[in-house]
Amino acid sequence: MYQWNDEHRMIRAAVRQYVEAEIEPLRDELEFGDLPPYDLLRGLFATFGMDQMARDGFDRAIERERAAQVGEDPNGESAKPAVPAEGAARDPSMTLIPIIELCRVCPGMVTAMGVSMGLTASAIMSKGTIDQKVRWARDLLSFDKIGAWAITEPGSGSDAFGSMKASAKRDGDGYLLSGSKTFITNGPYADTIVFICKLDEGNPPEERAILQFVLDTGMEGLTQSKPLRKMGIHSSPTGELFLDEVRVGPDRLLGESEEAFRGAGGRSASKATFSIERAGVAAMALGIVERCLELSVAYAKDRVQFGRPIGEFQLIQLKLARMEVARLNIENLVFRFIEMGAAGEQVGFAEASAAKLYAAQAATEVAMEAVQLFGGNGYMSEYPVEQLARDAKVLQIYAGTDEIQISQIARSLLADV
Repeated sequence: MYQWNDEHRMIRAAVRQYVEAEIEPLRDELEFGDLPPYDLLRGLFATFGMDQMARDGFDRAIERERAAQVGEDPNGESAKPAVPAEGAARDPSMTLIPIIELCRVCPGMVTAMGVSMGLTASAIMSKGTIDQKVRWARDLLSFDKIGAWAITEPGSGSDAFGSMKASAKRDGDGYLLSGSKTFITNGPYADTIVFICKLDEGNPPEERAILQFVLDTGMEGLTQSKPLRKMGIHSSPTGELFLDEVRVGPDRLLGESEEAFRGAGGRSASKATFSIERAGVAAMALGIVERCLELSVAYAKDRVQFGRPIGEFQLIQLKLARMEVARLNIENLVFRFIEMGAAGEQVGFAEASAAKLYAAQAATEVAMEAVQLFGGNGYMSEYPVEQLARDAKVLQIYAGTDEIQISQIARSLLADV
């Protein structure tokens, strides 16, 4: 794949038109007010039928999974567990195009959407039982409910597992969950929370299994904070979670079995979720870079200094050229992910880290150069490049900092020696 096909371009145009008409006029309320993004996202989903497609796709997948459990397909014939037919997987671009278009205006909305539909729902779909998937994942995938994926703690950022203090203790036939989480996307408004913690069996913390539980808002002992104030992505509510001996039954442990999380199982489950998030950053970066380049080219043509448009100055041309190089590189990464998804292949952890590292750095550099090109105007909030520069920076921090990506890429390379 080297370019968008006609269908892709038609969908992009339709989504862009919707975003410009329905979301961009509310940019100030999202950016400087307290307007949550969820109803706007639901409107987008309903307009393009994405919510119903998600429900229908989920129902078909569950039907196949149930049939596979008893060795029969829905038509009564013998069957193995369902796997995507070669070349028959749903076009991943249908997921990535809305991400790209939203990131041209409000990257934070993509973060809110991605954590709910991506991280939270994917964790349940990956490790949950059929009943758990039906109970929680269907509503997350259709965006009928909001999800949060709670791993980060005040003292455990990059060292998410080693410094984790949140715990689960057995209590009769269930568990008592305690601990706090911070920087949790959708935390203030989440209906469904995947809470990641260590099983405290009286053993040393470094030996404890990593478990994942599903919580519902309003549970006794669970407190969700108000939205935190932050540098960028204001359209993505971020908060803290506090758990004080929240009692849960075994039906809320993903997979309803501790054994799947023993050894490296719990860490592997979380790392698989990280891969999904890191691959999605490339699509977010593409939207930011495209918009910054588009705005910069228009400004370079219109802004006159020293008697001529600033686009005629070589240093401005250098900035624009570098932006275009970044755009092409990130777009090619996105095309690669689309091709892999269509072929039923998953992005490896190291490759997802490499893509995330490059795309995040490129988007931040392009956005800051756009501010520089705009000069004093670029520093003012009425110009979109100011917001995009603040929003882009978080791509180098969440889902693993640049430093963590470098370490993981290097470890992967050295392991193959």
